[in-house]
Amino acid sequence: MRRLLLIVCLVVGAGSAMAQSSIGHVNSQALLDTLPSRKAALKDFQEFEYAGMLELQEMETDLNNAIQVYQGKENTLSPVMMKIEQEKLQKKQAALVARDESFQQELQAYSQELNGPILAMVQEAVQSVADKNKLDYVLDATTVLVANGKDITDEVITELLKLDAASSASSN
Repeated sequence: MRRLLLIVCLVVGAGSAMAQSSIGHVNSQALLDTLPSRKAALKDFQEFEYAGMLELQEMETDLNNAIQVYQGKENTLSPVMMKIEQEKLQKKQAALVARDESFQQELQAYSQELNGPILAMVQEAVQSVADKNKLDYVLDATTVLVANGKDITDEVITELLKLDAASSASSN
């Protein structure tokens, strides 16, 4: 009987402790979509990605042209010249693969460089609004099936735009 009473007390106590926690939610996609600095970062990233893709396409076109030239004169080459030409093609192909790998690493590093400050700013804005509203937890509404807590998205957007403007002013 004492055990049952203890268990009931623990369950009721835990339930009241959980009820005292306040939860809010934000739409992270809406936050990111409203930031001018994120739009600028996306544009910069897309330009960088496009330039790299052009470079890789040029290398691939050069390789394909070299293969066609080789295939056109393959029957007329001596065994030694054939081996030399094959080695040249292998080097071009290896250079293309190596450049593609390094470009993927560059893309990842540039993405982190651009997004790091933006994500830190979002975190700061969410924390600031959560503190003002005395929220214990803030969930991302885009990853939650049901969001019945307080929606602080608009408040966070206002805070974010202030931070973004201050960041842009200090970088100019």
